[in-house]
Amino acid sequence: MTNRNKAVIFLLIAVLTVAVIAGMIISNKKNRPEPEPVPDSSELPEGTDFEIRFFDVGKADSALIRCEGHYMLIDGGDPDDSDLIYSYLKNHGIKYLDYIVCSHCHKDHAGGIPGALEYADVGTVYAPLKEFDNKAFRNLIKALKEKDKEITIPSSGDEIMLGSSKITFIGPIDYSLGEEEHNNISIVLRIEYGETSFLFAGDAEKEEEATLLKSGMELRSTLLKVAHHGSYSSTTKPFLSEVDPLYAVISVNHDEEITLPHKAIVKRLEDQCYGVYRTDEKGDIICLSDGKTLYFRFER
Repeated sequence: MTNRNKAVIFLLIAVLTVAVIAGMIISNKKNRPEPEPVPDSSELPEGTDFEIRFFDVGKADSALIRCEGHYMLIDGGDPDDSDLIYSYLKNHGIKYLDYIVCSHCHKDHAGGIPGALEYADVGTVYAPLKEFDNKAFRNLIKALKEKDKEITIPSSGDEIMLGSSKITFIGPIDYSLGEEEHNNISIVLRIEYGETSFLFAGDAEKEEEATLLKSGMELRSTLLKVAHHGSYSSTTKPFLSEVDPLYAVISVNHDEEITLPHKAIVKRLEDQCYGVYRTDEKGDIICLSDGKTLYFRFER
C-alpha cells in the first residue's frame, strides 16, 4: 500500500470518527421527533385547558398552573412580588387556589406567597418545613394562620390531582442534606397532563439531584423548570439526561456579577432541548398543553 493510499484511509477514518462523535452529541435531539411549530394563541386547538404561567419575577421563582378551572401556585417570588401575584389573581378573578407549593423557605420563593393569600383562599399549602428562621417564611406562616391554615409536608411518592392532571411529589428524599444547604431539601414535583409532563426542580442542587436519580421515580418530562435560576450547582449532566426535556424554562434576572444563568448550563440545555426560554429575555412565559403538544407565548 502506498503512502498516499495510507493517508487517504487515515483521513477517511478520521472523518468517520468525527461524524460518529457528532452524532452521539446530538443524539438526544435526533432520536425523537421534532416538536410541531409553535402557533400563536389564535391557532390553539380546542381543548387546550392546561396552562402554566411562569411569572417574570427576576432572580426568584413563581408559577401558576391552571387545569380545567383548578389552580396551583408554585412559589411566589420575592416579598416585593406580593403585589404582582395579588394583582394577577384579582384581575383574573382567581379567588381560590387548590394548592400552594412553597418549594423551599428562601425569600425568593416564599416571599410573595402572602400576596396570593391576601386575595385568594387556599385548600392545601405544601412546604418542606413548618419552621424556618427568616422573615419571609415567618410572614408566610403568619398569613396562613390568618386563614386558619397550616403547612403540610409532602412525602416522596405522594400524589394529588389538579383537575385531570396528576401531580407527584418526588423530593426531597434525604432531609439530612438540608443541614448544609437548604436548597437541597427543595420540593421537586412532576405534573402529568395527557401525554405531556412538567418537572419543577425548585433550587435542588447536585446533591439532591443525585438522590432523585437513585430513587427510581419517573423524572422524564416534556418540560423542565430549571433549578436554581440556571446555577452551575444544579442541572448536572446525569440529571438532565434522565429528565430528557424537549423544553426548559429559566426564571432569572440577568446579572453579570453573579453570572446567572451560568453559560455552561445554558449550553448544556441548548444541546439537549429544542427550546430554552428565559424570563429575562421573554417576560412572562406561558406554556399551554392540549395533552399532546406544548404551545408557548410570551408577555411583557
